[in-house]
Amino acid sequence: MLALSRKKDEAIIINDNIEIKILEIKGDQIKIGISAPKSVPIYRKEVFTQIQEANKEALESVDMEKLKKLF
Repeated sequence: MLALSRKKDEAIIINDNIEIKILEIKGDQIKIGISAPKSVPIYRKEVFTQIQEANKEALESVDMEKLKKLF
C-alpha cells in the first residue's frame, strides 16, 4: 500500500484520469472528492463488500445442472 500525506486542496492523480482531492478536514473526518471517467465504478468499501457478498450468494444459488441443460 502506498501511503501519502496531503493537505486541504491538495490532490493525488491515478492513471492520468483519476483525481482524488482533499476537500475538507474536520476533526477525525476527511472529505474527499473523486474525479474519474463515468466508466470507472467508485464505491465505499463497505458497499463494495456487500455487493461482492450478494454476488457470491446469487452464484451459490444457481443450479448448475439445470443451467447446463439449457445449453
